[in-house]
Amino acid sequence: MKYLRLVWASLWRKKTRALLTLLSLICAFLLFGLLQALGAFFNAGADFVGASRLIVQSRVSFTDSLPIRMLPQIEAVPGVKAVSHDQWFGGVKDENTQIIAFASDPKRLRIVYPEWVMSDAEWESFANTKTGAIVGRNLANQYGWKVGDKLPLKSNIFPQQDGSMAWTFDIVGIFDGKDQSWQNQTQSLYINWAYFDEANQFGRGTAGVFAVQLEDINRANEVAQAIDKLFLNSPDETKTQSERDFNKAFFSQIGDIGLIVSLILLAVFFTILILTGNTMAQAVRERIPEMAVLKTLGFSNGLVTTLVLAEALLLCLLGGLVGMTLATLALSGLAQAVPGFFGAVRADGLVWLQALAAMLGLALAVGLPPALRAGRIRIVDALAGR
Repeated sequence: MKYLRLVWASLWRKKTRALLTLLSLICAFLLFGLLQALGAFFNAGADFVGASRLIVQSRVSFTDSLPIRMLPQIEAVPGVKAVSHDQWFGGVKDENTQIIAFASDPKRLRIVYPEWVMSDAEWESFANTKTGAIVGRNLANQYGWKVGDKLPLKSNIFPQQDGSMAWTFDIVGIFDGKDQSWQNQTQSLYINWAYFDEANQFGRGTAGVFAVQLEDINRANEVAQAIDKLFLNSPDETKTQSERDFNKAFFSQIGDIGLIVSLILLAVFFTILILTGNTMAQAVRERIPEMAVLKTLGFSNGLVTTLVLAEALLLCLLGGLVGMTLATLALSGLAQAVPGFFGAVRADGLVWLQALAAMLGLALAVGLPPALRAGRIRIVDALAGR
């Protein structure tokens, strides 16, 4: 710590250059925090579900519906505890605000997805109200919806029998998640499948996917193969996979988020590496005579090397910590403004650990070459300007 003032003075020797470099690092780590948090959110959307359920979809695509008559056949497969079914509704609020909405059987949904927490009265109301809908807590908070509200929605897929794409539902319940991971996912809504099936113009008696609750998660592969074998060579061949794998495939429709994030960060940090590395190299070149004076005063080669490395580390830590703090504050602000989506996106401990590792790695990459050079300089050559 006794050399901190010396390192700090060296860092700010050229104030304008140091400030611009620091701002570049702040921007880089601000972007790092935002993108890593977003990537972690999409991964969590696939990984949080565990392996207690299977999803049965059409072998062609999950956009190709399956007949509801398959449900009792799936239920009869050994190892299956319960089965629910969902149909993607394609909900649109107002002009073009997409809403994650599914048509589902209320009683089956409650059994197969015990992670959704709601009072018995609300579950009963959902089952017994023809036009009933239940809304996730985050989604309800985002739009100020409450129990008893009329919910007008358009569907970009299913028209009613009169050709209208406009539907109206009654909010009869607001559901929470059993824990924080599931609470973060309460950004969707469910409508009563019986009403949807009766009122829509086409695709009646079908389901987008079947959700299969397992008696024993260790038999997941066995049950999945049995279900697919049951419908092999039929007009409705199936593809059965874990819920985690299905969610990953669903998110991949948006794009490979992990790859996109990695490529952006690679470009950003390559640029920052060149910029900061050039700054450190130039700073050391300008101070070669000063390094020689330090050695004349008794500073060892190792200590001079350490001082230059400490300067690079201090620069990267300052920029990185400020950038990550801004990213955390920005995500917190977005979570309050748009809780339905950004409420689940946060720069958690893992993102901060990754950022700290990036700071240390960057400091080593940009500081080590000039530090080694500073440690090797000869006093006579440095003072002579050679």
